[in-house]
Amino acid sequence: MQGAISILKGEMSQDRLLQMVISVLLMARFRVSERFSMRPRSFDLIASNRETLLIIKVVSHIDSVSEETARDLDQISLYLKGSPLIIGERARDAELERGAVYVRYGIYAVSVATLYDSLVEQVPPLVYASPGGLYVNINGEVLREERERRNLSLGDLGNLLGVSRRTISKYESGMGTTLDIALRIEEIFDAALVRAIDLMKHEPHFPDEPQQADDLPMGFLERIGMKLHTLQRAPFQALIEFSDHTILTGYGEANKVVRRAALIGNISQVTGSHAMCVITDYYKQKKIGSTLVIGEQCLHRVADGEELIEMIDSPGPAG
Repeated sequence: MQGAISILKGEMSQDRLLQMVISVLLMARFRVSERFSMRPRSFDLIASNRETLLIIKVVSHIDSVSEETARDLDQISLYLKGSPLIIGERARDAELERGAVYVRYGIYAVSVATLYDSLVEQVPPLVYASPGGLYVNINGEVLREERERRNLSLGDLGNLLGVSRRTISKYESGMGTTLDIALRIEEIFDAALVRAIDLMKHEPHFPDEPQQADDLPMGFLERIGMKLHTLQRAPFQALIEFSDHTILTGYGEANKVVRRAALIGNISQVTGSHAMCVITDYYKQKKIGSTLVIGEQCLHRVADGEELIEMIDSPGPAG
């Protein structure tokens, strides 16, 4: 894999980049969903192992990820309790540095090589890109302990590094610094002080804005104890929460939604959730794989969330 990464010159095609990402995930023993190829799309793949769920967007230029796409990635990750990740090749006019993490609307973005190092080689990235260059996070607690153990004041250490005592105080409070300064600090104390970046750690960047049930398709489900979250660029139009269950849900006319039923079912298996397609011009119910396909009028007759989960989980008539 490392050889394949190193010999690639110029930009890869979208398909080739996507295949390399899939290869890395499989080598890292992730279960990978089918690719979502319809446009527009907020993600391309979902992958999971026992500890981690990743919602992945693959692009050549990470700057092409719009705020709307990032919002969908952020929300899907929140509702599925996963982590969003953008995999790309370039930012502005430069290739993404191996071992460096970039940020797009609060979502980490890395190269395929960095993904390989982190997931397969278990070598997490240390460097993050920010306006002005590449930076690292200092373990402030360890820095303070090492400084005090050597009886150095904030000013003493600042003089050694050529920075102010206030800057040293900020380092100890968690402020990042340049790679050059970090290396000099580690040389002074002969200790590892750079904090690795956990690609799986994500804090929601966008507010979870409440939606009015009357304005939502299938909003009547909220009146029987379910919570709906609508999405714009996913293969499923909504995520439905009930108790500790999540239902990935397609919604619309049969000719637009049924073709997504198998994909939604595949994604639900990778994410450990349920799958349903609600059809506005269909009046029965059936199963396509693990996905319940049900007419909207039939859904109106469902008494509560438990009944709906039982319907999804039952074998039912095949389509």
